[in-house]
Amino acid sequence: MKNWLIGALLVLTGCATTQPPSADDTVIDLMEQAWQQRLARSPQMAAHFGDIDAQARLDDHSPQALQGAFDANLALLDQARNIDAGALSDEGRINLSILVGILENRTDSYRFHEYLMPLTAEGGFHNEVAGIAAGLTLATTQQAQAYLSRLAALPELFQQQIHWMREGVRLGYTQPQVVLEGFESSIQAYLPDDAKESLYYQPFTTLPQDRADTQALTRAGLKAVREQVLPAYRDYLSFFVEEYRPAARTSIAAGELPDGEAYYANRVNHFITLPMTPDEVHQLGLEEVARIRAEMETIIEALAFEGDFAEFLAFLRTDARFYANTPEQLLREAAWLAKRADAMLPQFFGKLPRTPYGVMAVPVEIAPKYTTGRYSGPSGDHQPGYYWVNTYALDKRPLYALPALTLHEAVPGHHLQISLTRELGEVHPLRRYHYISAFGEGWGLYSEKLGVEAGYYEDAYADFGRLSYEMWRASRLVVDTGIHAKGWSRQQAIDFMAGNTALSLHNVTTEVDRYISWPGQALSYKMGELTLWRLRHEAEQTLGDRFDIRGFHDAVLANGSVPLAELERLVRQWIASQQG
Repeated sequence: MKNWLIGALLVLTGCATTQPPSADDTVIDLMEQAWQQRLARSPQMAAHFGDIDAQARLDDHSPQALQGAFDANLALLDQARNIDAGALSDEGRINLSILVGILENRTDSYRFHEYLMPLTAEGGFHNEVAGIAAGLTLATTQQAQAYLSRLAALPELFQQQIHWMREGVRLGYTQPQVVLEGFESSIQAYLPDDAKESLYYQPFTTLPQDRADTQALTRAGLKAVREQVLPAYRDYLSFFVEEYRPAARTSIAAGELPDGEAYYANRVNHFITLPMTPDEVHQLGLEEVARIRAEMETIIEALAFEGDFAEFLAFLRTDARFYANTPEQLLREAAWLAKRADAMLPQFFGKLPRTPYGVMAVPVEIAPKYTTGRYSGPSGDHQPGYYWVNTYALDKRPLYALPALTLHEAVPGHHLQISLTRELGEVHPLRRYHYISAFGEGWGLYSEKLGVEAGYYEDAYADFGRLSYEMWRASRLVVDTGIHAKGWSRQQAIDFMAGNTALSLHNVTTEVDRYISWPGQALSYKMGELTLWRLRHEAEQTLGDRFDIRGFHDAVLANGSVPLAELERLVRQWIASQQG
């Protein structure tokens, strides 16, 4: 008798036995619950992943919604922690480590009241929500009506966030006043004199002109921008300038927040995914700064520069030969460097991503207080990634630093790593679209140094720019922990970075303000990079002539973004497989 028929008869007679789910299946089930819970509570994210109904709604930041999300995540976390890791396959262990990290961060963020500070020195919720309009094309009546519904919901979202910021003032959870100077420009950027010039109105200009309802929808859109969107931004601007910034705290350390020492220690462990204390990170940073400084001094000596280290930095910051004259010149140089980086990939990788990337300027509304460059991943399955270059204040964007920036943000850095993760085979979306800063930023910094092996840096100035970028990340270990755990002043942090890196003073200031307003994140770069180099050296020493650089890199990137402790386990498995 056929096996399937036997099974059917057993079911009908009540004799069938149900196999309990495996530990791997349990992890996948929890991942699915965590994923669906996030989509249900974030229409903006759900719409990004194709939910048509979600396109008409914005995220809910009400007290009930935030408490509900916390309770749901905590319940999932308790279940995940009770899973026996020893009963899992390799894939199951990777999945569990990522799931637990995500759920811990969600619950910790709520417990430490991060929702009371929905902004950093670089931007805030008002920039994030504007992303729904940027590049949006309206091809149908349904899409236009859904977008109109979102615009109608925007004032409530702003009021919810203003409510939390007021609560933050009352309870002592605010961003430091000093990092908020000039922040109002990022709000004013969304307040043009004419509503037709608003970013939020632009999608209505993409409606097909041959549709009967296009004019009516366009009029409705203009009305929504005038009566709902722009007033919401004006109210937020007034609140920020007249109420929030004057009441913001004068201290800068995360340790000065209520329960701040525990909060900062939590952020350190979250961002480096390793069990280290702020003091241990600080000491490691001092050692790295000393090592890199010696390499920088060697280059200065080789250039026969007549002056000391500080004078060489002043020369780099002021000599016109190191700076572009126009935004177009800077972008073209970045594009040229990006193509050169593309050509070095076959030397180091056996597997390359299918997704292409482009080069574009940082959006003007956030550029003044934004970092020097960044990678922006694809917004959909049929979209490219983008290497962003900041063209604001050209005399602060040195060309000698552009090669290292390109390797970090484009390839073989963020674009290659993130695209390969997106193109993984049968993995759960919670893992496919997750980004672990210690892994991703560590890989970006590791990629900068690969350029040395590839002969990518064409002169001593470019190589000094690379070392300056490495020093920048090493200085972060010192500065971030110094600010948040050791009582450093903002000026002390600025002086330390300005005295050790070739970054412009404008960049130094914006970077320090970023670290102040985003505790711990800056630590992930150097900690991840040091872990990668330690694992590579271990593989080279163990395997000797059997070591294959392309195989090593493919193994590092094969599982997507993973915690550093998990990466160590996986790379050592690869080393053992190569020995066999």
